[in-house]
Amino acid sequence: MTTVLFQSTEKSVRHPLLVEGLLLFFPVAALHAMLSPLIWVTLFGFALPYTHAIPPHQWHAHEMIFGTYGAALAGFLTSAVPEWTDTQPRRGRALLLLLGLWLPGRIVGLLGIEALVLPAGVTDGAFLLLLLWYVLKPLLDRRSTRHASFAVWVGLFALAELSIRAAWLTGMIDLAGQLLQTSLIVFLVFFALAVARINVVVINLALDPSGETTPYRPHPGRQNLAAGMVSIYAVTALAFPHSTAPSYLALAAAATFFDRLAEWFIGTAVLRTQVLALAAANAFAGGGFLLIGLSGLGAPVSVATGLHTLSVGSLGLAVLAVFIIAGLRHTGRPLVLPWQAHAAVALMMCASIVRILPELGIGPSLTGLHYGLSAILWSAAYGVWFVGFLPLLMNPINEANGCE
Repeated sequence: MTTVLFQSTEKSVRHPLLVEGLLLFFPVAALHAMLSPLIWVTLFGFALPYTHAIPPHQWHAHEMIFGTYGAALAGFLTSAVPEWTDTQPRRGRALLLLLGLWLPGRIVGLLGIEALVLPAGVTDGAFLLLLLWYVLKPLLDRRSTRHASFAVWVGLFALAELSIRAAWLTGMIDLAGQLLQTSLIVFLVFFALAVARINVVVINLALDPSGETTPYRPHPGRQNLAAGMVSIYAVTALAFPHSTAPSYLALAAAATFFDRLAEWFIGTAVLRTQVLALAAANAFAGGGFLLIGLSGLGAPVSVATGLHTLSVGSLGLAVLAVFIIAGLRHTGRPLVLPWQAHAAVALMMCASIVRILPELGIGPSLTGLHYGLSAILWSAAYGVWFVGFLPLLMNPINEANGCE
């Protein structure tokens, strides 16, 4: 489907970043991803100046999930859902309102200001509920249920955010930790659902850059299998945290992601950076669930290592890949990647490897140093993308090609 960028009915839309959601929220998410770890590492040493009862690592996890990934989700859905439903995307003031609700929570989270947990929770909740409405409205207008699963998961994401804030306010820190893990898993569901749609376009263009043929057809059984199994794992892990059942379900979720790797058996075309990044994100997802499952069954590996494999390796690469692919397609450009795209993916791969391997006993000399080094590589990956892609987002070509 082709979306003409400048056929807006809103006379107030003048700035190119306000034409559709991803053009605004992807750079915002990249800035947040780039600056937050650098500030935490260089200024605070991973501590936070205004937090006492809430552990800093919970603040860091919250800001990665609801800050960086939340903004990325807003950009993706406010552009993709109108494209899928052939409706007008949100523009101008509607996007600025969404951004205005997202921003206060990031300021509070950056410093860990416990005294402002409640007002920040109100704005974060309002941000996600408004995003939910932006997803629901086109579906209601078209009387379509085809992509309704995204609306359901945005609603659950909002519920998780409000529950985390409530747990913090009532001193239930352990419950907040469990809810943060659940929120991460919810975002893995978004990843599984989105990649099932994006990957079809990306692989077909890798096989035929002209776009005239579509030699690749996905296996229909794989489209929602991973998302479904992750959903079952998330519910079970939250309801029965001390049972071994979630561990076995984590292994089953790992198997579904490893099975999806068959989608990337396309010969040398898999070596294209945009294809390889999505394949690696899928592999990290399988590896993360594998580690979580093995840990729960007594293997000498930490659950935290599996969670870092999911949050840094899988989602870090997946979000960056979507930034690259949509950043080109939605500005009317072919998938001919600038050098910044290749460098950003390489840096994110390094950030993931450095973060995970020392915890698996590989490269023990990096233990302790790997936190800061991984954070710097992570920031560099999003910083390189931002520098390379902001000029493209600011100067779109007449027509943009979606990623149905």
